Amino acid sequence: MILPLQSPEGMILMNSSDGGDTVDGIYSIIQSMAKNVQASNMDDGDYIGEDGLLMCGKCHTPKQYRLQLPGDESKTIVVPITCKHRRDELKAEEERLEREQFERRVREIRRVGISDAEFKSWTFENDDRKTPRLSDAIKRYADNFQEMKEKNLGLLLYGNVGTGKTYYAACIANALIDKGIPVLMTNFIRIINKIQTLYTLDRQHYLDELQKFPLLIIDDLGAERQSEFMLEQVYNIIDARYRSGLPLIVTTNIDIELIKNPPDIRYARIYDRVLEMCHPVKVDGNSRRREGLKKQFAERQELLGL
Repeated sequence: MILPLQSPEGMILMNSSDGGDTVDGIYSIIQSMAKNVQASNMDDGDYIGEDGLLMCGKCHTPKQYRLQLPGDESKTIVVPITCKHRRDELKAEEERLEREQFERRVREIRRVGISDAEFKSWTFENDDRKTPRLSDAIKRYADNFQEMKEKNLGLLLYGNVGTGKTYYAACIANALIDKGIPVLMTNFIRIINKIQTLYTLDRQHYLDELQKFPLLIIDDLGAERQSEFMLEQVYNIIDARYRSGLPLIVTTNIDIELIKNPPDIRYARIYDRVLEMCHPVKVDGNSRRREGLKKQFAERQELLGL
């Protein structure tokens, strides 16, 4: 039994014992629907080409395609297709949405990974390159991070106060975050203070959470109080990272000779782990912090007219 069909004009095609009449009726309905689609698909400037198909007035490519019906070569229907101009628009829109989604992800990674607002603006683009060889080496680490990660190669940035150790670490963090790679940049004091607020079982969970970041940067090794508890927590933090098999970057003002030849076993097991994971890189030169303060002082003097 063939059910009645509703045409776009509201006409009912009744049952028929003649299958050919029914097929013709369906074909007529499809043709009528195609014409309606053509009308709704026509924009200003569009025109009918020599083959009778709708053409885009902007890119002059077809907006329709003639499709042959199976079983009868004499019957074709015209179906809508997307012209090049519209395809380009759709592609541009898709790329825009993907870009916006990526930018939102990068902002969220930076919010979670870098808590100090000042660090978020420290980039290789702003590097004064007073030590070009060092700048190039640090940037090479960021540019080739995938290889560094596979080799579990971290960095120990050591040197005097204010020479730019934290700055270079932040440059690496921001460069990787810009690529969508999660990085956590924190310091030992902040981690230990957090650990002190947790129960014993929760402490291990917190350390495990730190290992979810492909790169962990911990600033200021040695700034924490040198109590037994503190040293034990520093070791636990570094050892957890060691066991994760992921790279670690550490900055410190501690003399490298003291790190290589620690005074007792409490420090030895910490420093040995660090040296096993992190390649020592000396960050030397004049104190950038002092130079920045001098510049800031001069600007304020001028502002106050002194």
